[in-house]
Amino acid sequence: MVAMKKVKTFQIVFNDPSKSFYCGGEEVCGRIEVEVNEVTRVSAVKVVVRGCAKVEYSKGKQRCRQEAEYLRHEEVLQLDGQPTDANGSVVLRPGNKYEYSFGLELPQQGKLVSSYKGKFGYVQYYVKAVMERPQQPNMECKKFFEVEEPLDVNTPDLLSPTGGMKEKKVTCMFIPDGQVSLNAKIDRCGYCEGEDICINAKFENTCSRIVVPKAAIIAKHTYQANGRTKVFRQKLSSVRGNHIISGMGDAWQGKTIRVPKIKPSMLGCNIIRVEYALMIYIHIPGSEKLILELPLVIGTAGLGSRTNSVSSTEGSVSNASQSWVSLRMPSQPPSYCDITRDCSLEQPLTPLLDDFDGDSSPIFMNVPAFTFPPSPPAYNEAEEEFNGNARMLPVC
Repeated sequence: MVAMKKVKTFQIVFNDPSKSFYCGGEEVCGRIEVEVNEVTRVSAVKVVVRGCAKVEYSKGKQRCRQEAEYLRHEEVLQLDGQPTDANGSVVLRPGNKYEYSFGLELPQQGKLVSSYKGKFGYVQYYVKAVMERPQQPNMECKKFFEVEEPLDVNTPDLLSPTGGMKEKKVTCMFIPDGQVSLNAKIDRCGYCEGEDICINAKFENTCSRIVVPKAAIIAKHTYQANGRTKVFRQKLSSVRGNHIISGMGDAWQGKTIRVPKIKPSMLGCNIIRVEYALMIYIHIPGSEKLILELPLVIGTAGLGSRTNSVSSTEGSVSNASQSWVSLRMPSQPPSYCDITRDCSLEQPLTPLLDDFDGDSSPIFMNVPAFTFPPSPPAYNEAEEEFNGNARMLPVC
């Protein structure tokens, strides 16, 4: 909205202010509202709808800058039915509210790119109104709107499983120190916001160090300007596994990482590209990580949503609980109130390494002393419930 001495109000209002974004083929329509404090002559009111991508960053002393235009529409709005002067200019008077309607159908899907705002560039769309006044400067106002191009991940390529394997030889002062390896797979490449990615992976460690398997969703932003390319990488969310000591391995069976609230992949822009990947890696103290990257495509329409995945998980837990209830379980065991010392085995016998991806993580274990709790009360009542055939397992 613009307010000046002679003009009280000059603004753009969309017909549906609650609409958060537009898709290709939809209509962007609204009105231009004008109110004046003094008699004002207007020779023309124009509306310009524009969409463009812009990249700008510094490369040493050089300033890299490039633009790509995806939408441009200009229209002169009719001012019929209003009083004019001898020069044909429309006369606007105080106390009245003037409205000029406009409308534009966006190009069909595939012709535009989604709105974007990044570290070194953006894609933006806006409506600009220009009021031309005789012998006075033009007045302008802008209204931005979002565009989101649909990206369906229900295609054969994106529904196919993908995976890979990597291995790395570890050295210490140029002396061989074994190797680490990983083999991972996910069931598909295409996901949407809120969905869970299930990871199946195997890790092997034959070096003398304690290693940690981890996984993260990575965003890769690529900017192109003046024949140069700049890449910006960002970690969005991550999970980690258990520490693996020398000579041991570990396996992930359906370990999940949830896709956070992010913009869909942007693959159709000439100068800005946004891609995602699932990075599965092993952190090796004192050495570079072993990294495996699996490409991801984040879309706007997919197999499910966060709500569906959460509800399905809750349903499986509920069904499991009912199946346990249906079993013939022994009566309630004796109380453990007599045990005064709390020695829960949920704490690992080996202390966790610091959750840090640098090279300063500790390498060696320090196993603490562990004291077993006193023996629990007897389970005589439980044995009677199973007619004397039950085997008693020691409880720690």
